[in-house]
Amino acid sequence: MSFDNTCKFLAEHFSIDITTWLLGTPVALTKLEPSELFAEPIRADAVIFLESKDLLIHIEFQTDPDPEMGFRMADYRLRGFKRYPHKQIRQIVVYLRPTRSQRVYQTCFEIPGLRSEFEVVRLWEQPTEIFLSSPGLLPFAALSQTQDKVKVLRAVALRVDEIEERRTQSNVAAASAILAGLLLDKEVIKQVLRRDVMRESVIYQEIEAEAEARGEARGEARGQVKGELSLILRQLIRRLSTIAPSAEAQIRRLSLNQLEELGEALLDFSSLSDLEDWLKLHH
Repeated sequence: MSFDNTCKFLAEHFSIDITTWLLGTPVALTKLEPSELFAEPIRADAVIFLESKDLLIHIEFQTDPDPEMGFRMADYRLRGFKRYPHKQIRQIVVYLRPTRSQRVYQTCFEIPGLRSEFEVVRLWEQPTEIFLSSPGLLPFAALSQTQDKVKVLRAVALRVDEIEERRTQSNVAAASAILAGLLLDKEVIKQVLRRDVMRESVIYQEIEAEAEARGEARGEARGQVKGELSLILRQLIRRLSTIAPSAEAQIRRLSLNQLEELGEALLDFSSLSDLEDWLKLHH
């Protein structure tokens, strides 16, 4: 699960904690699908829309600065106003990772005749105590204003152990591990946060599923390369009678796309020099 999706999960499942932090007051919000708001949403997988009776809140969690952020926020505000003209709209960009870029201080988009303002939160400037006060904020603690992030992560682990509901405990632990990975070494995180607790979380299960899918894709790709390589070598030997060991070694290092190209090119080979020339061009 990506950093964006982890933050979306937290905002959707711990909206009271998130709004208490960002709005200064607890507001029970429900998830609003981007498809309900916009016919053609832009970057719908990276934004969060939550709503109550009188409020529409748009949150963007950003790992790194985006030069198009101001325009995007203005675009979303206009679309949101068109769909919900009577609701108050709050737009907040939360930057997760420290940077020297001045873009993280931008709070408005302005062109002749139009000015659209939004709020910005830079996590590394936020007091750590805020995030140790409630389960839904614990995953952000290690990214807060602290010189000892490992110590803070240990404090998070202690708070996680105090969560009574097992599924909540698992999800918070997994989210804490993912976000801490922005700034801390993975081995340190594994030593601090209990892996057995995280295993039951939907976040951890999604990570495992993604890893398994990537493994299957890599295995399938390796199988394709192996099959294509075997076919190419047989065709070359049939056409040229023999292949120099050095040439075969080069062929075995080719990518699947290159092997497919060689499969087409070899139909025009009449001597070993043709193969050697082709390999030089595709080295």
